[in-house]
Amino acid sequence: MRYDLTTLPLAALLPAVVKAEDMLARLDERVLRHAVANGFRERGHFFDAAGALWVGGELVHVEDLVLHDARMDTRTPTHELTIAHSVLRSRRRLWAADPSWGLEPAGLAVLRGEVGETDEGSTPRSTSARSIEPDEPEEGEDDFGVDFAEIDAILARSDKILNGGVPEPRQPIIDAQDPLALVRDEDWDEDERLDSWRALMREADLLPATLGAVVLFDAWERIEPLRRQHWLGGLLASAYLRSRGKVTSHLFCLNVGLKAVRHDRRRAPDRTTRLTAFLEAMALSADSGLKELDRLSLAKLQMEVRLKDRRSNSSLPEVIDIVLSRPIVSAKMIARHVGITSRGALNLVTELGLREMTGRGRYRGWGVL
Repeated sequence: MRYDLTTLPLAALLPAVVKAEDMLARLDERVLRHAVANGFRERGHFFDAAGALWVGGELVHVEDLVLHDARMDTRTPTHELTIAHSVLRSRRRLWAADPSWGLEPAGLAVLRGEVGETDEGSTPRSTSARSIEPDEPEEGEDDFGVDFAEIDAILARSDKILNGGVPEPRQPIIDAQDPLALVRDEDWDEDERLDSWRALMREADLLPATLGAVVLFDAWERIEPLRRQHWLGGLLASAYLRSRGKVTSHLFCLNVGLKAVRHDRRRAPDRTTRLTAFLEAMALSADSGLKELDRLSLAKLQMEVRLKDRRSNSSLPEVIDIVLSRPIVSAKMIARHVGITSRGALNLVTELGLREMTGRGRYRGWGVL
């Protein structure tokens, strides 16, 4: 499936592109030098993960996601919550890696779950069910030759598609873990569709960074390379902005802005309407980020007032750090982070004057609104 960029209505998109470029530049510059930048980045992972499920039609509470990430669930995790946590972990992996890692074949293979990672999390190791060998390799042997051969085959196939050629039909692949094709649809060639999507990046690089990102996101929505991980398109668009150097201070939260755009505009049959909506979503997300920075900055100043005349080994600074990096915290989370008892965590919360957000007797949570 091809996505045509030759008829892109640049004149109609220019006002939205200029506004999005300006807002993203302002946000990136502020986060780069802000005192609460670390907390802003971490909180953004949670909000964008919940937003990705919201855009997909599922509701996941940010509070439940925070507790699930800390392994302190108050109830059995739902299927939607598990997916949201996968989005959260993928965002953290993209931020910890090189800017262009998630857009490369090796990075996409890790994000898709086709290969695993080493303990350091920098170099993927082959654990795909398609390449499982019955015998362990002898000492000193490696499978780099096989990996390079697969990469060369993908590059050759991509070049043939870009040159207008017709690729040879692929043989059906039988997954050892899914022989009945209950998870993967044999008629839905994910590899071919993903190659078609990656081929668009060469043309997107010729466009402004924001326009290139929304074009790639719209192409992901149209081509649908990964049905099981449809949410990955928004993350890759954010990774593309980072690889182009447009947003380098954090991984942009595109889904936060998409929540504010009506569904009929995001899924409109007219491409110009969709691209304009995505560009407006970028501007709205950047504006929301600027307001979030103001709230966190004010909250930090108010809490730091309580540090006056405190002893040098006080635990209050550590409590402030975790409060600024999570949408909500519980006494148990503070106790684990600081290394004190739950009773001591409650005392620190009282000293900081944090706002209680749950209002429950059995479970209490505090945070910065």
